[in-house]
Order: sequence, then structure tokens, then C-alpha cells
Amino acid sequence: MKKYILKRLFLVVPTLLGITFITYLMIRLAPGDYTKLQLGMEGALKGGSISREVLEQEKKLYGLDKPIIVGYMDWLLKTVTGDWGTSRKDGRPVSMVIKEKLPITLALNLISMFLIYIISIPMGILSAVKKDSLFDRGTSLVLFVLYSLPTFWVGLLLILYLGSGEHLNLFPLGGKSSDWAADVGCFTWFLDRCWHLVLPVATLTYGGFAFLARYTRANMLEVINQQYIMTARAKGLSERKVVFVHAFRNSLIPLITLMATLLPGLLGGSVIVESIFSVPGMGMLAFEAILSRNIPVIMAIETIAAVLTLAGILIADLAYALVDPRIRLEAKI
Repeated sequence: MKKYILKRLFLVVPTLLGITFITYLMIRLAPGDYTKLQLGMEGALKGGSISREVLEQEKKLYGLDKPIIVGYMDWLLKTVTGDWGTSRKDGRPVSMVIKEKLPITLALNLISMFLIYIISIPMGILSAVKKDSLFDRGTSLVLFVLYSLPTFWVGLLLILYLGSGEHLNLFPLGGKSSDWAADVGCFTWFLDRCWHLVLPVATLTYGGFAFLARYTRANMLEVINQQYIMTARAKGLSERKVVFVHAFRNSLIPLITLMATLLPGLLGGSVIVESIFSVPGMGMLAFEAILSRNIPVIMAIETIAAVLTLAGILIADLAYALVDPRIRLEAKI
């Protein structure tokens, strides 16, 4: 196991370098002049009111005057030392910008994923055990309907019927907190923050909930029909032990593969949900950075996502051996 972990860790470095270089290459080779687009100087340049020296200084500041490989190496050296650069939008350090947006996205995604897994996995197991029953057919219909609903449409409906005041005015239309929240105590502030998270969390949850429940059901049905499950029942083991110890444990491997994407998903945010509910999270930050060609922010977010993706894959590989003792990682080395 130790050799396998070391081998995977050594592979992480070149993989991460390849991901970040390709990202930097795509940004630099994308059509359009980043400096003109960022400063909004295209019209001013044509009118002659802004000198070329201003653009050259801007390019030099962000390394756009250098060849791609040199610019990437400069960015890499700064990143290794903990310098993510300066945001081209407001001139603040990128680390500070991410520090402000990250807690909001983490709160949204952690709550959403907790609800998805705590409800959908038991429902999927119960549907598989009671295959073709009224419960199975009813939940299948509801879950298929939920999975087919577009996220933006559900979000707009929730705002219209539960927050606009036209029908009900139970929840705020958007934002992360009320204007008066800064002047109250911690408990009231916490309740206000939760109140603002209800609609975004509901919009984030329903699609993943429907998918994971059906995915769990399919995996359980495949395992339940195996010969060793029939043997366990023939030995007189209780149905609870057969389902949860033998069947569910062996159906976890596909679920672990799916869970490998959780870490980057926690920080990636949802552009659609954050846009609808005006939530200033990582999703909106990444979207605005791409539109404004904010290279330091784009590279920081992409690097964090790459690191978390590689970490998730490594954790999933190690979890395979814990779930299924038949897997021997050392034998593959």
C-alpha cells in the first residue's frame, strides 16, 4: 500500500503541471487582446486618447509581453511561493478574493451533498430491496420527473412562488444575508444566513438526489442477484445483515468512483444557481473571471480544482481496498 501511495503521489506532480500548462496555454491562445478587453480601451485606442505605453505597461504587469512558456514559468514560480497574483478586476490579491468567496460555496455544497447522500442512498437501497413494489414504482416516477427538470427553471419557480411576494414571501430573493444582519448577534445572523440558503440549497439538491437514488438502486439490484447473496440468505442470515453487510458493501465501489468528484465539486460552485440567487460564490467568481479574461483568478481556481480532483481520485483508489478486501493494490505494482 505504501509503495502504491508513493507512486501515485509522484504521478500527481507531472499531471498537475500538465493541467496548469494546458490551461495557461488555452488562455493565452484564446482570440482577443486581453489587455484591451480588460481595460475597455478598444474605442479609446481608436480615438487616440490612450497611449500605447499604457497597454504595454499592463501587459508587462501580468506577463503578457513574454512568450507563453516564459509567462507560465513565471506564474509557476510565484505560485510555488504562495503568490497567486493580483486580480485584474479590482487589484486585490487573488488569495483574498478566493478567501471571501470560498465559505459561501462550501456552505452551499456541503449542506446540499449531505442532504443528497443521507436521503438518496437509503431510498435507493429500499427501492432495490422492494423491487417492483408500489414504493419502488412511485419513487421511480418522482425521481425521473425531478431529474428531468432544468436547474434554472426550478430556481426561477422557487423565487416566483416562494420569494417574490406574488404568491408567498417566505424566503429572500437572493444574496447571502440581509442588510441588517451585520448589526445583530451571532445566533440571529446564523439564522438569517440559513434563511438565505434554503432556496439555493433546494435548487442544488433535487437533481443530484434523483440521480444518486437511481444509481444506488441500479448497483444494489446488480449485487442482490449475485450467487453469494443467495448463499448468505441460505445460511439463515438476517435480511438486514444480507443487505447492508454483503450487498451494500459490494455495491459501494461504483459509488466511491462517483464520490471521487466530490472534492472539486465542493469548491467549484454552481454558476447557474449562484447567478439566479445572486450568491457571490466560487461559481460566479470563475464565470466573471473568464468573461473579463482575469488570468490570475482563472489560473488559481483551475489549479485548486486540479489538486482537489487528483486528491479525490487518490482517495477513491485507496477506499477501494477498504471496501473490498479482494483488491490488492500491491499486486498491481
